Amino acid sequence: MEATMKVMGILALLVIVSIAGVDGAGECGKSSPDDEAMKLAPCAAAAQDEKAGVSDSCCLQVKKIGQNPTCLCAIMLSDTAKNSGIKPGVAITIPKRCNIANRPVGYKCGPYTVP
Repeated sequence: MEATMKVMGILALLVIVSIAGVDGAGECGKSSPDDEAMKLAPCAAAAQDEKAGVSDSCCLQVKKIGQNPTCLCAIMLSDTAKNSGIKPGVAITIPKRCNIANRPVGYKCGPYTVP
């Protein structure tokens, strides 16, 4: 009986692992949100002050990464962003400030909503 329970437990674990897709793919594919956050370094000032200008290089990166709003959200809420002094409530306004037409308006990212 105990052996049967162990086998059932292992099978359940295998099913969960296969459903979760433990191939390293997460919100940002095989890259972590913290690693992807480094690509948004040109956005640092604009993500701390809503009145700061947004550089073309920042807008280009936001447009690329923003094709996956889940990844962009994970980056904004990542430890790297927090440790860099990013203000999520300000950072979430960058796609609009970049005039990105196909931004995910109304997308919920934690307690924030894309304007």
